[in-house]
Amino acid sequence: MFNRVRIGQAGLLGEVIRLQGEDATIQVYEDTIGLKLGEPVEDTGEPLQVELGPGLLGSLFDGVQRPLDVMSAQHGAWLKRGISVPALPRDRHWEFTPFVKPGDKVCGGDSLGVVQETQRLQHHILVPPGISGVIKTIDKGNFTVTDTVAEFDTGESLTMLQKWPVRQPRPVRQRRPPTVPFITGQRVLDTLFPIASGGTVIIPGGFGTGKTVVEQALAKYAQAQVIIYIGCGERGNEIADVLAEFPQLTDPETGHPLMERTILIVNTSNMPVAAREASIYTGITIAEYYRDMGYAVAVMADSLSRWAEAIREISARMEEMPGEEGYPTYLPTKLAGFYERSGRVQCLGSEDREGVVTIVSAISPPGGDFSEPVTQSAMQMAGGLWALDADLAHRRHFPAINWKQSFSLYIAGLDSWFRQEVAADWPTLRENLASLLQKEEEIQEVAQLVGSDALPEQERLTLAIGRFVREEYLRQNAFSETDGTCPLEKQYWMLKAFFQFLQYCENGLTKGKSLEELLDSPIKHELARIKDTAIETSVHQAKALIETMQHEG
Repeated sequence: MFNRVRIGQAGLLGEVIRLQGEDATIQVYEDTIGLKLGEPVEDTGEPLQVELGPGLLGSLFDGVQRPLDVMSAQHGAWLKRGISVPALPRDRHWEFTPFVKPGDKVCGGDSLGVVQETQRLQHHILVPPGISGVIKTIDKGNFTVTDTVAEFDTGESLTMLQKWPVRQPRPVRQRRPPTVPFITGQRVLDTLFPIASGGTVIIPGGFGTGKTVVEQALAKYAQAQVIIYIGCGERGNEIADVLAEFPQLTDPETGHPLMERTILIVNTSNMPVAAREASIYTGITIAEYYRDMGYAVAVMADSLSRWAEAIREISARMEEMPGEEGYPTYLPTKLAGFYERSGRVQCLGSEDREGVVTIVSAISPPGGDFSEPVTQSAMQMAGGLWALDADLAHRRHFPAINWKQSFSLYIAGLDSWFRQEVAADWPTLRENLASLLQKEEEIQEVAQLVGSDALPEQERLTLAIGRFVREEYLRQNAFSETDGTCPLEKQYWMLKAFFQFLQYCENGLTKGKSLEELLDSPIKHELARIKDTAIETSVHQAKALIETMQHEG
C-alpha cells in the first residue's frame, strides 16, 4: 500500500491506493491519456517520500515534491509527462561546519553540524531517526547533498540528504503543553482569539472574504522562522498571484525577501487529485524536518476543502461507501491525523531543543455555509476558529473576522503567559472588549427598532465606543507599514487607552456634558491616530493620552 510505481513507456508516477487479492489499484499523479493495455508497471519499492536537506528554502514544489521552477527551466512552461527531477539540486555545493568530532557517540536527531542555508537560517544536518553510533570520520568543507560528510565506526556513511515517507510522522522525544501564544500581529486575533504556538486553527470563509490575504499577512508578520505555504487545489490564477506576490514580500525582521524562509508547495485544481491529496502530507513532513532542527514553523494550508474533495474523488473511484455529501466516512480521521502532526515538542536527540509546528488551514465552504462536513469536522479537531464574514469583507473591514462566531480553546492555558509577558490585566481587558462588543450588538438590535435617538445616553455611548473600537482597533490595514502588524505592547496600550476614553466619557456624562461634545473631543481623534503611528512612539502617545484623560476626568 502507498508504494510509488512507474507506469508505461512514459514512466508516469503513481501510487498504490488499494490492494485486493492479486489486483492493485493505482492512482496516477499525471494525465493518463494514451496509456495502453500491456504497458509495464514498475514498483519502486518505496512509498512516496520527500527529500530533506539544504536547498529547500525558497523552493517551489508540486504536490509530490517535484521542483516546478527547475522543471520549467529545463523543459519549458508546458511540462511533459513522466519527467523526473530530483527535489534538491545535486550539483550545488554547501559549506558544512561540523559540531561533533571523531569518537563522539550520536543518536537519531542529533545535529552533526550546520550549513548556512540562507542569511538568516542555519540548516542543521541531523542524524536520521533510528540511527546511532560512534563517529569515525567527519569532514569540514564544501559538499553536495549526496557527498559523504560523516562515517560511523560500523562503516555506515551519512550525507546531507535524507528521505522520509510523507504519511509517517517524524518522531519526537516529548510533547509540551500549549502555553506559549502564536503571535500574529493582528489585533483581533492576538487579543480576542489567540492560539497556542504549536496549535491548530481553521479559517473558513466564502469567496472574497480574504482567506489568502490573511494567510499572507500571517506568513509575513507571525512569529515563525520558517513558512510552508501549501496551495492545495486552488485555481491556477490564484496560485499565479501567490507566486507573483510572495517573492515581492519583504521579511520585516531582516529586510530580505520573504522567500528566503518560505517553501511553496502548489497543486492547482487541474492537476491530478492524488497529487493534491499528497501535497498536504508533503508540506507537513518538510515542516516536521525544520521543527526537528529547533525552529518554529508555520504551515499555511490553502485550502483543506480542496484536499477533502480530492479524498472524496479517490474514494468514489474505489467505490467506497459515501458519507455526508459524498465524503468518505473516514474524513474526520484523515483530518485528525493531519492536525496531530502539529505541536510544540522537545525534539529527538540528546540535545535539549524545542521545535514548533503551527497549522493555519483555510477552508472554502460552498456558499459560505459553515454547516458543511469539512468545516464541521475541522472545527471538532482544531483548537481555534477564525471565521471570516462576507458582510465585513464587503465593508472593507480587514481582517474580516466575525467575533461572534470565532473562538479559541487555548485562552485559559495562555492567560498566564500574557500576564507575565505583557501585563497583569491583559485577560481583564480582553474580557472587557468581548463584553463591550456583546453589549453593542444587543443595543444595536433595539436601536434598529426604535432608532438610536430614542436610547438613553449611556447606551448611545456604548454604541459609539463599540463602533470606534471596531473601526480603529479590530480593523487593520494589511498594506500599511505601521498598521500591517501590531506588537502586543502596542495592542495593550491602545486597548487600555480606548477603555480609559470610555471611562472619561462616562465621567463627563455624570458632570452634565453632552454626549456629542465628548465624542467630538480632540482626545478621540488622537486615539484614532495611534494605529497609524510608528511602533516606537505609539506606546508613549497612548500613555500620554491616558494621563490626560485621568487628569481631566
